[in-house]
Amino acid sequence: MSADLGRTPRSVLVSDRSSFRDEKNRLSSQVEQLHLSYKVSVLLPECSSAPAHLDTVFNSFNSFYLIRKLPVYELLDKHFLESAVYQGSVYGLSYRMRIDEDSCVALTPNGHLSLSLDKDAFELLGVEGKPSRFNHRTNCRYVVSVDLTDSSMAPGGRGYQRLLTGLRSRLQLKTDFLLSHHPGGGASLQALLSRYDWSEHRPEISSHTLTHLSCPSMQSCDPHSFLEWIGAVDADISCENSSNSFLSSLVCPEPNTTLSQALRVSVCGLLLPQDIHRLIQQIRCYLEQPRLASWVSLTVHGFADSPVSWGGNEHGVLRGGENFYSLLMFHDHTYHLHLATGAHDTCPP
Repeated sequence: MSADLGRTPRSVLVSDRSSFRDEKNRLSSQVEQLHLSYKVSVLLPECSSAPAHLDTVFNSFNSFYLIRKLPVYELLDKHFLESAVYQGSVYGLSYRMRIDEDSCVALTPNGHLSLSLDKDAFELLGVEGKPSRFNHRTNCRYVVSVDLTDSSMAPGGRGYQRLLTGLRSRLQLKTDFLLSHHPGGGASLQALLSRYDWSEHRPEISSHTLTHLSCPSMQSCDPHSFLEWIGAVDADISCENSSNSFLSSLVCPEPNTTLSQALRVSVCGLLLPQDIHRLIQQIRCYLEQPRLASWVSLTVHGFADSPVSWGGNEHGVLRGGENFYSLLMFHDHTYHLHLATGAHDTCPP
């Protein structure tokens, strides 16, 4: 085994304990800063089916669009800027592109267009950028970040025209592109969609009932052990550590109990923070009712191949590309929040 494979990858974990009733809690801003998320998983202990109000939230996540072979310069279209970017929050990401190999593009709700480019593509584009902070020995990858709402990027201006010319005439970058907008939805995107091959998608919902689930003590379990356990549950990996198992040596942290049943629900797609906020609020309502269990966990995963992760920070992939947070909520309105990234990200907020 090579030394690199045998070494445990660096990771970053930030943990916070607070209360929803504390006016100084930062949960809302932390949720909003993970702009581009593809999956939320909820674990409901001692539950076999989601209550109606939670089921309604799962089914009301905003739809999103897949535009095939979209020329990236179309994101600078004057009508698109005026009807969508300037009017609300636009979420967009190149689809099935690899951040460590391909040219990747993201459009975040603050109006920032981010491009992660290899050296050849960056030189063809011909606009100002900076070397990726995840380059190793040589500058082989570059990042271009543009604030489309800045006055210098107003249509017709010098900065705008230079970027438009670079994307239209020199680099000619095209990509399959995921796109969503809040508020306004498809109406504000219709002019752009009408020019290309596109399809509308609803987030996919899946649920699974678990039985005889070993569960750690949530109040005392340390963050790393909790995340390892909740990750195993989400991936349907046993923590029983039987002697004949070669798949996993994971064990449930001590002390632990056994849940007779639990419900795991996942929603996958281009997910908006507004929908995550609504889900959190409904889970809080769920916890206020008399129940056998006193907690619920929610985990949100960012796209592994997004050029940005938390806020506008550059995201990079070498091994895993993880950028996610896990929220453990209790019936007394307190919560534990764990924000995690892999080796190629800055510290979460």
